[in-house]
Amino acid sequence: MDGSHYQIIADTLAGRRPVDEQTHTSLADLTERLECVKSHGGLFAGVAFSPHVRKLGQRCEPLPVG
Repeated sequence: MDGSHYQIIADTLAGRRPVDEQTHTSLADLTERLECVKSHGGLFAGVAFSPHVRKLGQRCEPLPVG
């Protein structure tokens, strides 16, 4: 599913697919990979998602219940 995470996020951002469980899973995986890249420091420390992906990430955050 390696390359498909990118495709799922791209398709979601383009409106070709809904924000669903696959979107959540893909974004979580890519976030984990980004944190790994950033942990290498140097120039990699400043790597970040685009504003559109960050906004999508806010929509994917779980809401507190209770």
